[in-house]
Amino acid sequence: MDQAPGEEILTVSELTHRIRRSLEDGFPRVCVVGELSNLRRPASGHVYLTLKDAGAQLSAVLWRTTAARLRFNLEDGLEVIATGELTVYEPRGAYQLVISSLKPKGLGALQLAFLQLRDKLEKEGLFRPEHKRPLPLVPACIGIVTSPTGAAIHDILTVLARRFPRAHLVLRPVRVQGAGAAEEIAQAIADFNEWGGADVLIVGRGGGSLEDLWAFNEEVVARAIYASKIPIICAVGHEIDVTIADFVADRRALTPTEAAEIVLPKLDDLLDTLAGLRERMAAALRGQVNVARAALERLRGSYAFRAPLEMVRLHEQRLDDLANAMALSARRRLESCRERLASAGGRLNALSPLAVLQRGYSITRSAATRRIIRSARDVQPGETIESILHEGRIISRVEPGAWPPAPEAES
Repeated sequence: MDQAPGEEILTVSELTHRIRRSLEDGFPRVCVVGELSNLRRPASGHVYLTLKDAGAQLSAVLWRTTAARLRFNLEDGLEVIATGELTVYEPRGAYQLVISSLKPKGLGALQLAFLQLRDKLEKEGLFRPEHKRPLPLVPACIGIVTSPTGAAIHDILTVLARRFPRAHLVLRPVRVQGAGAAEEIAQAIADFNEWGGADVLIVGRGGGSLEDLWAFNEEVVARAIYASKIPIICAVGHEIDVTIADFVADRRALTPTEAAEIVLPKLDDLLDTLAGLRERMAAALRGQVNVARAALERLRGSYAFRAPLEMVRLHEQRLDDLANAMALSARRRLESCRERLASAGGRLNALSPLAVLQRGYSITRSAATRRIIRSARDVQPGETIESILHEGRIISRVEPGAWPPAPEAES
């Protein structure tokens, strides 16, 4: 189609720029409800997302400074109300919403942030009962973390002055609301732990709105309480006020006044308790003395204490009896050994060659070789032999003779 006379020809950039100006002039401020999706958080700190409903979707952006002010965490699927201005991102020719404020639909932003942080810390185990430390019965030094001009410190001092005038208190003044208050509270808890002079801490403030109490819902305060080696009583607001710090603390007080009543007993009640314990201890000691005295009386009346020498003589007699029994046993064993030895000697003597000689026998051997002669065939005529008798010996010479005798001739 040919260009009509007088018709303006625009470049893409010029057209996009005009559309942007028209869009920004026509929609200077809009509020849009939609569901978050496609969340992106690049290193720049800006947040890019898409708002969508069942029929359409809209690109949106939160610049870094706006995103840093959010009290709750952005999550895909969260339904929100976004307020901002429409503009066109010219390099892509796409329109988008530049968000200036964002809040969850239904719940308030602070309430949602509270629930998100509560669930997160609970999953990490910061609320577990086994982590709660016991409070000292009578702390020598009480640390207080609160505003020096607020109602909380006045209530605490008033109650402690009435209940326990001798209480030793150390105040670490902090801001309890506004920007930076949470960091001051966390640092004060860390300072008390580094100092090490306090036995217990009271951390809290008076009542107020959710925004006023928000410093005690910050993660930095919750983690400082969890990391503390000193037991902590959290006393924030009134009975209906519940904070994240209450969940993490070792003990929750409904008010600062109650915290002062928890941290120390009434001095008069304590003195009455000590007096009762002292009386019970004295009664217990008297009972033990009476028991020991009765036992001593029984011992003093026993036979051992009435006739101590008789006991000694009785034991001496038993020792004499044992000595006699041992001597008798030794003699009997000695006699038995002698009899066994004599019997063995008799058997050995019966087997001795000397005993055989005593009965008239003799042992004949060669005088030259000392060889025992058992048969006449073992000697030669003229050989010298020696006969051993029971007493002495005989030297002989073999004479010729017929041995063994020649057999008789048959008739």
